[in-house]
Amino acid sequence: MFYKIVMSLTRLQKQLVFMALDAAMIAVALVTALILNATVQADRPTVLNLLPLIGALVVLGGITSWRLGLPQIKLNSYETRGITRTAWFAGISGAAGMLLDGILSPPLPVAVFFIFALLLLFLSAFWRILLRHVTIQVYRKGQHRMRVLIYGAGKTGQQLVAALRQDEAIDPIAFVDDNPTLQSTVISGLRVHAPSTIKDLISEKAIDRVVLAMPSISQPELARIAHRLRSIGCEVHALPSFAELVGEGELKKRVSPVSLDDLLGRGRLESELPGVSHAYSGRRIMVTGAGGSIGSELCRQIIGCKPDCVVLVDHSELSLYNIDKELRELSEGLNIVPVLGSVLDRELMMRALDEHDVDVVLHAAAYKHLPLVECNVLAGLRNNVIGTKVIADAARDAGVERFILVSSDKAVRPTNVMGASKRLAELLVQDLATRTKGTRFSMVRFGNVLGSSGSVIPLFEEQIARGGPVTLTDPKVTRYFMTISEAARLVLLAGSFARGGDVFVLDMGDPVPIKRLAQQMIEGAGFSVKNSDNPNGDIEICITGLRKGEKLHEELLISSDMLTTPHHKILRAQEGYLSEIEIATAIKDLRGAISALDEDLARSVIARWVERDESLGEEAQRG
Repeated sequence: MFYKIVMSLTRLQKQLVFMALDAAMIAVALVTALILNATVQADRPTVLNLLPLIGALVVLGGITSWRLGLPQIKLNSYETRGITRTAWFAGISGAAGMLLDGILSPPLPVAVFFIFALLLLFLSAFWRILLRHVTIQVYRKGQHRMRVLIYGAGKTGQQLVAALRQDEAIDPIAFVDDNPTLQSTVISGLRVHAPSTIKDLISEKAIDRVVLAMPSISQPELARIAHRLRSIGCEVHALPSFAELVGEGELKKRVSPVSLDDLLGRGRLESELPGVSHAYSGRRIMVTGAGGSIGSELCRQIIGCKPDCVVLVDHSELSLYNIDKELRELSEGLNIVPVLGSVLDRELMMRALDEHDVDVVLHAAAYKHLPLVECNVLAGLRNNVIGTKVIADAARDAGVERFILVSSDKAVRPTNVMGASKRLAELLVQDLATRTKGTRFSMVRFGNVLGSSGSVIPLFEEQIARGGPVTLTDPKVTRYFMTISEAARLVLLAGSFARGGDVFVLDMGDPVPIKRLAQQMIEGAGFSVKNSDNPNGDIEICITGLRKGEKLHEELLISSDMLTTPHHKILRAQEGYLSEIEIATAIKDLRGAISALDEDLARSVIARWVERDESLGEEAQRG
């Protein structure tokens, strides 16, 4: 009922009510002052004798209140400035009473008007504070309010509490502070607790969010605190100081992102790589691993070529859903066919190739996370080698015009299972190329792709966001880098250049030292590197040691023999390969090891045939 009445009043009506309440407080304060001064006695003026004075003061007080702007101050904003104006109102009313004393009523002691002014100040402030509290409770009745714990009871934390108390949706519950002298005290009406009690506070007080109000500490330390709190299971936000938000001068340096040219060790090639629309326009194209980093970028570039149909193959339901949804939004009227399944399913692949009369297959499906494949040898070999065999054979049997395998620089003289699996995949595609007339098989090999899943860039970004340390396997490690768009364009170009059995390589410039990359990313995020030369730095680079099967330096070529292509930045590698019988034996042995669930046997199979391939490559180079 009260809520409905309040909401029905106009702003002017509310202000008039406030003015009337101020005027009423004058009468209450004056009568109370007379009682407290013990002036209402038989031989003294009665309250009835004082009615003219009270009436005059009520009218003058109402006018004074309006002129001082007290009714115009919203209850939520009634703080220091409002109390100051109320003091002026009380003082002016008391002075007016003394001036009118003896004119409109019998003379009164000066003490009465002094007590009257103090009481009026108290009552005028009190009714506003009380009404504000009641109104807030009425407004908030039935509403869910976010319960906030504030980490930091300093100036910023106190300012935050003052601001949040004006908000109907947020309820500040308590402070947490590292300073022992503040713990167990009450600041801005909230108790200050020790950080060790945060977990219990979140549980007992049903905290929804922790706000870090400590702008003076370093960003890495702030990030570490935030990471520790998130592990408890609570949402965490960091707040800059209010002075930093609106203060003068350059209070915080702008963060400069790391240049891609610096990361690549060369200029980006997107502008130098020719268009490929002619090779894919009006064609029917299948992309395996379509939901992955490379596969999804291939799809985006392909739809710009206006193909007749794009068949998306992926065994991850979520990844397939995302790329299918994105492509449908980007293209109008293009025939997009999502196929949920694995390249290991020969019947599914044959049916998809036949039903949609596919012209080109871009095979990007692979397990490529080196440590994971090293721990899951059989799954990695089955997917990367046998999966490539299945889809390549299906493409040949379906009469596909072109088949392009997306490979990796880790396939060159591999020291790990993932690299060996990619090299075996290359070898079986090379074998098919030598004995297949209808389908042109080719491969494209490139280094690390910036921003792809498993790339070192997202890992470093995550570690920097946590406040460090940044982990580096070895201070001397180097890698080649390229952008996702470069990688996708190279794959598409390989398809247009392919004659059969080709291994295409991009001129990737000089390899990039990963330690330099880590330093650039730390400094690009606005921090300094903590080391022996700079012990007070923000983020440390920790050396963890090379992982099993990892190289210090990756290579792109097995032999130094290179042939040119229609584009000067793309080269064709000339490498040895296994015979048809050797490939058949290798695949047979590998299938046997996988069927027997024998990891050691599987490792020995790939080691034997990859070593055989390397020896052939060395012989070819000497010859």
